[in-house]
Amino acid sequence: QVQVVESGGGSVQPGGSLKLSCAASGFRVDYYAVGWFRQVPGKEREEMFCISSTGTTTEFADSVKGRFIISKDIAKNTIYLHMNNLKPEDTAVYHCARYKSLWGDCKGGNDVWGQGTQVTVSS
Repeated sequence: QVQVVESGGGSVQPGGSLKLSCAASGFRVDYYAVGWFRQVPGKEREEMFCISSTGTTTEFADSVKGRFIISKDIAKNTIYLHMNNLKPEDTAVYHCARYKSLWGDCKGGNDVWGQGTQVTVSS
């Protein structure tokens, strides 16, 4: 079964940190690009970061540049999102998703999505 499963979300105070995981099954994360997205009810889904099959990273969201880092562990077939200095506006459901092209980069849309993990940042 081709799928991705997110975990690691939770409730934290402003300034705190979280590490999200995206465990991939049915495909290799060194063959496909995988990205992180977030969505708030009533707002458009936001593309934040992507890491290509070869490990090149792309930053899409200016609001999290310098605070979030994407990485992967090929042996564990898992993508990570390291989130630091969290702010209330980071509150959202965070999704990971595979990009369509085999051995591709972070282009061309997504074909496999996870169910998401909730991140809540509040005092």
